[in-house]
This record gives sequence, structure tokens and C-alpha cells, in this order.
Amino acid sequence: MNELNNTDRLSFAEMRELVSLSHKLDGILKPMLSADEAFRLEQLLRTLVRSDKPAHDSKQLPVSVMTLKAANTFAEMVDPDHNILIAILLYPFVTRGLISAEQVAKEWGEDIAGLHAGLIEVEKFSARNSATNQENFRGLIISLAHDIRVIIIMIVRSLVLMRSINLHPDDNWVRNVAFEANCLYAQLAHRLGLYKIKGELEDLSLKYTNRDIYVQIAHKLNATKRSRDAYIKAFIDPLRLKLEQAGLKFEIKGRTKSISSIWNKMRKQKVDLPGIYDLFAIRVILDSEPEREKAECWLAYSILADMYTANPARMRDWISIPKSNGYESLHATVMGPENKWVEVQFRTRRMDLVAEKGLAAHWRYKGGRSDGTDQWMNNIRDILETADAGPMQLMKSIQMDPFGKEVFAFTPKGDLFRLSGGATVLDFAFHIHSNVGAHCTGAIVNGAHKKLNYKIQNGDTVEILTAVNQIPRQEWLNIVTSSKARNKIKQCLNEEKQRLADIGKEALTRRAKNRKIELDEAQLMRLIKKAGYKFALEFYADMGADKIDAGRFLNQYVEFNTVSTDTGHVSAEEFEIKREEPTEKSDRDVMVIGEKSINGLSYKFARCCNPIYGDDVFGFISSDGVVKIHKCDCPNAANIRERYPYRLIRADWSGKSGSMLPATLRVVGNDDIGIVTNITSIISHETGTTLRNISIDSHDGIFQGYLVIGVSDNRQLTTLVKKIKTVKGVKDVTRI
Repeated sequence: MNELNNTDRLSFAEMRELVSLSHKLDGILKPMLSADEAFRLEQLLRTLVRSDKPAHDSKQLPVSVMTLKAANTFAEMVDPDHNILIAILLYPFVTRGLISAEQVAKEWGEDIAGLHAGLIEVEKFSARNSATNQENFRGLIISLAHDIRVIIIMIVRSLVLMRSINLHPDDNWVRNVAFEANCLYAQLAHRLGLYKIKGELEDLSLKYTNRDIYVQIAHKLNATKRSRDAYIKAFIDPLRLKLEQAGLKFEIKGRTKSISSIWNKMRKQKVDLPGIYDLFAIRVILDSEPEREKAECWLAYSILADMYTANPARMRDWISIPKSNGYESLHATVMGPENKWVEVQFRTRRMDLVAEKGLAAHWRYKGGRSDGTDQWMNNIRDILETADAGPMQLMKSIQMDPFGKEVFAFTPKGDLFRLSGGATVLDFAFHIHSNVGAHCTGAIVNGAHKKLNYKIQNGDTVEILTAVNQIPRQEWLNIVTSSKARNKIKQCLNEEKQRLADIGKEALTRRAKNRKIELDEAQLMRLIKKAGYKFALEFYADMGADKIDAGRFLNQYVEFNTVSTDTGHVSAEEFEIKREEPTEKSDRDVMVIGEKSINGLSYKFARCCNPIYGDDVFGFISSDGVVKIHKCDCPNAANIRERYPYRLIRADWSGKSGSMLPATLRVVGNDDIGIVTNITSIISHETGTTLRNISIDSHDGIFQGYLVIGVSDNRQLTTLVKKIKTVKGVKDVTRI
């Protein structure tokens, strides 16, 4: 590219830097561009320069300078990729409206246009409270950027910006930029294996947020750089010689920690610079066979311990007992020459690989938190470090969204929350606070009213609406997706149910006391279960909510007697025959009630004993005037006669059998093939009988069955029982 000229707009220094950058970039792009592409790109850059503003009119360097710096930095520190460099250079034209996205796609390709789309999407959120919740914000950026290269471009642009704001007059703005670079882009760079960028971003961030500390540490390190390098060399050389004499194959590295790392240790250990144990860090990486790994690490350590005095308090043996995340290494801190502490790490190639790329990635054992990007970031790092040529091209096909099952949304104040994929407004409300969720009535999402079941989208701004009288409802459990929200709703529902249950139970107890009815807990529970409730809490809650009338239930309780027969099988239907009020006795009546055949009485056959025509029976007058017909040998008969003798009434059969009535038989026999078929065949061939229900249970070769049979009278039932007993394998038949 030829020299660019804008002396009317930019300062001489800015122009000189611009020309220098353009020459440098020209050498990088020249092999990549065709003559036509080079010409068009140069014309566009001239347009950018002519429309640019000098630095004193803007918070940043001129856009043209920043753009060329970003392209050069990317080529230098990451990869000289054609499409990414063109995307960086063209991006200012798109954001300023000098060229449309359609033009970029048509003239430069869909790939470059896609990079621009990702950058635009990410930059929508770049000023929204990123530093205070970097884990969520990193996830948002990754989920929004559909190409990993977009993230790398953002990291590089952050580095360029950090390098250019050293003397910027707006201290607050500089501090915010530095905070974001450290909390967001430095962490992403670390996960991507861009360690050089990560270290520089952290150092620059410390420089802008705590300049006094940075200058103090930098001056001390600079003042001792020559002596420090000489010290590291003096420490390593004799150690290397001893290890070689022991026949070990290894690689040894020595370095001084970065300024930001030193400052973190000074704060953590509450010491000054001379008190930092591992200001000098030495790493010995052994080429060992798997079976010799531990032995050779300990051999190397013993050689070191013979040379220097070790600090036992700083000994860390993660070889014998690795960390839970798989990290293996042997750390020792020794007193080196000149009474300076030096940390030495011993590990093998395999251990080093695990520590740097496996479960114990460096960022994690430093105290970072793991999330869904871990494995994905390791894969990207492998591509960056192992690709022979064009690694950026290989990344085009990589699935970008490791948070595909999560969404990120803002509150109106700019706070960012991470939610599971498919999360609704109600999930968001409970994520904020339980009380907010319990009183949620809806939300305003991006300025529009939404219902509770609206599914949150990435980047939504959600304002929760609440009402004091709103309470959780059962149907909310079908709206929420998160276990946290579901548990909170259940807890609220249980609390409300308990409140209603207390009201219901108190109402029933008070009504029973007024009517002088003594409630038996066992009988009460049987009646509650008979009403279809598994738990008394639910029954009392419905009573507290006025779904059940306490007075009517007490009437049922009195009728139910004190005991309910539970046979453990399918019981017969309850047959009810109600008489009209004729002026004289009807020929169709099967019962004669009372001494003088009282007219107008309704009666039912009790379920506890299921009387049939011909049985000895008696009548029990219930509270609502219905006469319950029981067998004289009914299991409840003795109890009824003892407690309610004044409510007994004579009952006789009228002389005509009338309709079929249900009777239950219990059959026990050998579990032989065809025995059930034989029994049912006898019943079907018996005139005037029908099989209404059957329940069979078999255990250890013995079967037990309950048969509900419709018969006209007890004589017919007796005949049927005799015939069933003749079936081969039947041991016993009894009526229950």
C-alpha cells in the first residue's frame, strides 16, 4: 500500500505513526492480496483517514491509527490471517456507515461479513457492566459471537486500546477500560492459550488502576534486571550440570514473574517484594518413561535439596497424592545464593501437558472457576498451538456456542444474569429473589409487556412486575424450567397449603365440638381416604379454602360409622335403591322397613358387608334420613349397636328378590394353569349370576382372588360357592 496522507486532520506524530503502520502492514498483506483487492483497500483506507479525527478530539487514538495497530498486532501476536486482517481494516467503514454489510459480503466475501456481524453483536453489550460479573459477561460474548475469531479480534483490540491510553486525561474512563480488560479479555486470552497477551493485559490493567504500585514494582525489577537475569543463570547452570550427571533428560526454564503476579502475591501473603518466595520461578520438565515418572521427579528434587536448603513449610507434593482435578507436580522452595528464595517445580512431560491443557488447566488451579467453556477453550488452544499453517482458517468450522443451553439477560440497572436455556420470565424473577418470584405478575422485556411464560432470549433487558396480593400457583410448576424456581414454588405452595390446612382443621374441630361429635382419628383418616385424598394436609387445605363444607362432612362422618372394612381388593359397587313416596306399598320393594312398613324411607345397602336377598339384616338410620342396610353379622354391627342403639330399625326382605346385588367371594387355591378360566366359566354358565369384577394375586404357587358377583339371593350364592369348590386346585371359597 502507498503512503496515506491526512496532514490537515491528524497531527504530525499521528501521521508519522500511521505511515509507519501502513508500511508494516503492507509487507504482511502484500502476499495475500490481489492487485484489485490492494487497490480497493487502499482507497477505502484513504477515505477513513480523510474522515478521521485527531486524538485530542476523541477519547481514543484516531480510528485509522487504532485500526492499523489492531491489524498489525493481530498479525504479530496471533496469526497473519487474510480474512481477519481484512475484517479488522474494514470494520470502521461498516460502523460509520461508509460501506454497507451487503457491500462487504458482495465485494469481500460472506466470511468477512459474518465476522463484522459478530463484532457488531458483541459490541452492543461491551459497555454494560461487564467487569462486575465477568463470568456471565464472558458467557454472553461467547454465546453471541458465532465465530471464535470474533472473540480473538476483541481481545487484540482490547490490547491495542490498553497500549494507547497511558496518558489519557479521563482517569475514570481509563480505569473502567483497564478493569474490563483484566476481568474479561485477559481471562479469555488465558483460556485460549494467548499467554503473552494475557500477561500484558494484566500488567497494563495494574498500571492504570494502581499506578503507584505498578511503578514501584517495575522500578525495583528494572533496577535489578541485569543482576536478576544473572542470578537465574547462576542458579540454573549448576543445577543443570548436576541433573545431567545423574543421567536425566530434561528441559529447564527460569523466569521472573510478571508485575501483576508479583503484586497479587504481595497482597495475598501481605509481604513486600523481597518477601515473595517465588519471585524467581524455575521449572524442570523431565522426559521420563511412565513407570519412572515419580522416581525421577524425586531424584531431581533430592539433587536440588543437596545443593540448597529447602523450606519444608513450602513443600508441595502433588505427585504422591495428585489434586482432585488431576494436577501433578512437585513444588519446592529453596534458599538460593545470596539468601534469596526460589521456587522450583518438578514434573514430567505428561504432567506438564495435564497441567497446561488437561483437567488442571493453569487458569483453574490459580483459583478461577470452571464453566462450560473449559473443554472448548482447550480445543481452541490446541488448534492455535499445533496447527502448522493457517490455524485461524481451521477455526471457521468450530462450534462456537458452548453456552448453547444457557441464556444471558440484563436487569434495567445493567446487572447480568445467567439462566438455563428455555428459562421464562418466572425463572428470571425467582433467580433475582424468592420474594420477587413469589409475587411476580409478568415482565417488561425490551420495553414490551410479556407474560410469565415468555422465554428469555440472549441479551434481553427484563423488568419484573410484582403485586402484593400475588401468590404462587400450582400451574407455575409447568412454566418454570430451573430446579431453583421449581423448589421455591413448591415451598411457597406448601406453606400456603399448611396455612389453609390449619384453618380447615380448626373449622372442623370447632364444628364437631359444637355438635358434640367426638372425632376418632383413625375413622377420620379412613373417611378422608375414601373421599380421594392421599394426605390429610390436602383435605384440610381444601376445607380451609371452602372447597369442602365442614358441616356436610360431619354428616358423612357420622354415617360412616367408626370402622371401614379394607379388603385390599377391588370392592363391589355400592348399590342404592331409593323409594318414591307412594300412598301404598309397591310390589317392587325388596325391603320392608320398620314394624309397620314405614313408607317414604330411602335405603342403601352398606358397602362394609354388601347384604344380598335372604341375609339376616337390620337398618341403621343415618343423619340425613337414609336407612343403611347391614347384615346382622356385619363387622361393624357390634359397634353400631353399642354406640347408636336408638338409631337402629327393623328391616326385612319383602318376599321378592328383585334386582341383582353384589357379593364378594375370596377364593384361595393352587396357581395351576387354567384354574381361573375354570372358575369364571362356572360363573358364566350359572343362571342369574354375573361376574362384575375379579382381582387375582399369586405368590409361591398359591393364588388368592377376589370375585365380585351379582346374584339375586343368598341361596343362589351358596349354590355357586359349592360349584366353585369343586374346581380342581381350589382350596377355599368364603364370602366376605
